[in-house]
Amino acid sequence: MSGVAGAIADPVRREILVMLRHTRLSAGEIAERFSVSRPAVSRHLRVLRESGLVTDEADGRRRLYALDPSRLAQLTAWLAQFEQPSPWAQRFDALGTEVARARRDRRHRERADEGRPGGTTRRDSA
Repeated sequence: MSGVAGAIADPVRREILVMLRHTRLSAGEIAERFSVSRPAVSRHLRVLRESGLVTDEADGRRRLYALDPSRLAQLTAWLAQFEQPSPWAQRFDALGTEVARARRDRRHRERADEGRPGGTTRRDSA
């Protein structure tokens, strides 16, 4: 996990990961999007490859790089422990609990009404 965290610590490497999110690119295609030198981009790609965040594959005379998001799963799971649930999520959870409680109470009242002499339910009166 520390190798992955170290690899994504650099903003250029994070941007490379974003670029590779949906498509494979060659080192040249990646380098032309940055103001840093091609050797610097190659070093960034090596760090990402060694951390397992990107894979490379030969395509003729060039190498194509692709994101391997599976290496981020462990880091994502570790980071999740620090997430605070949003206040809205807590409120929606509470609302869901109240809706379930109201439905349960209504079913209990309907069953109790069915057992009384002369009791009617919503279904009987329809």
